[in-house]
Amino acid sequence: MKFLHPERDEALELALEDVFLTPGYFGGGSRLETDLRPDDFPGASHPVVSANMNAVTGKRMAETMARFGGLGVLPQDMDLETVERIVRHIKGADPRYDTPLSVSPRATMRDVLGIIRKRSHDLVVVVDDERRPLGTITHADLRDRDQYTPAASLMAPRPVTIPKGTPNREAFLRMEQARVRAVPVLDDDGRLLGVLTRDDAVRLELLTPALDARGELMVAVAVGISARIEQTVERLLALGVSAIVLDTAHGHQRRMLEAVGRVRQVTGGAVPLVAGNVCTEEGTRALIEAGADVVKVNVGPGAMCTTRMQTGAGRPSFTSVLLCAREARRLGKRVWADGGVRHPRDVALYLAAGASRVMVGTGLAGTYESPGDVKEDREGKLYKENYGMASARAVGDRTAELDGFERAKKAFFREGISTSRIYMAEGRESVGAVLVEIITGVQSACTYAGALTLAELHDKARIGVQTLSGYGEGTPHGRERR
Repeated sequence: MKFLHPERDEALELALEDVFLTPGYFGGGSRLETDLRPDDFPGASHPVVSANMNAVTGKRMAETMARFGGLGVLPQDMDLETVERIVRHIKGADPRYDTPLSVSPRATMRDVLGIIRKRSHDLVVVVDDERRPLGTITHADLRDRDQYTPAASLMAPRPVTIPKGTPNREAFLRMEQARVRAVPVLDDDGRLLGVLTRDDAVRLELLTPALDARGELMVAVAVGISARIEQTVERLLALGVSAIVLDTAHGHQRRMLEAVGRVRQVTGGAVPLVAGNVCTEEGTRALIEAGADVVKVNVGPGAMCTTRMQTGAGRPSFTSVLLCAREARRLGKRVWADGGVRHPRDVALYLAAGASRVMVGTGLAGTYESPGDVKEDREGKLYKENYGMASARAVGDRTAELDGFERAKKAFFREGISTSRIYMAEGRESVGAVLVEIITGVQSACTYAGALTLAELHDKARIGVQTLSGYGEGTPHGRERR
């Protein structure tokens, strides 16, 4: 990557809004020719990672991220038993089809309402005792019905189904002809295996699953720098996790460097070790010398983060990633850009600066797959709650085992928002929709830069610095004019 005016721009501390990508010659034939596989470790088909935040990544998020080619990182605040249950579920999940929601004919509408918003496909399958589909239920079938109405009376009988292995095009056309949004997928014995939506049949042509060497969906787990870290990591390795992420707000500190060394001794390089967060070359170098394969970069740009307002510490996001990535690449390692993503352009710019992957938090929080229940405001609009990992709420969860006095002392130190409403935007209610928007944006960015791979994007990118007005004129401003 080079600046348009390096003699001036190299000396500036720049945020994402301060920079732009200059178009260049593209010799390829289509944006679909671009290869977005990260260069840090294999498996993923694109560089998007769901952040290890309690309100962002849980079982559904991590599973769906991997199914659509990315990587989910389970947060460190989960108890180990929950992590084990989630990892086992993900490793046993079908790489292509979404996990089905099912009930017996004897279940009630109340039972259906309890699960129907757990997945974006809006489909509950009524099955017999051998898990053969008897009918399907969507939200449309629940209108004006009593909550104790049995599922057998709610369901649409004789559902449209497809056998596993049906090509995406054929599955899409069959759903289009039947005028349904989703269908149950059956195994060779006619039992319920999964669910496929019309949209996902198309998305799976663009986004291929992220699989480990055993052909199972990938998942990473974040771990705090605690005294029991070795035992935790040993259990995670036995479960087959794809990466370990050592996470603390200020990664350039003695306790983190010691923790990286201890974990490295346990893993022996069996899985990638990611550590952070830092925003300087010195912090990046220290973590790599301690044993990290990947360094997580950025302090303070996250939507739920108040670190910079509380402490004044941090650094503008683009410069942080640019300089840390340069140092990591000099040492043969890589960085992940963490925080500050609001648009696909931000992901493209981080990758141009040298990041191998980009973590997204709040941008994924308003989806059906994020943890927590869907809530409804007074106007009937759907939303989910989000909160920062250094907020009073998160600190309270993390210190639940301490006595009240110790918890009260730790509550003084908070650097995040404890509650925020993230509304579910039309057309972006699912992880698949958000990822397609990001990935197609990055693919187009590659063609504008004249690149076919992420390595070429980083090599060929020419970055300019703009004024606030320059950024503003690039935002959509034609929706309504009077």
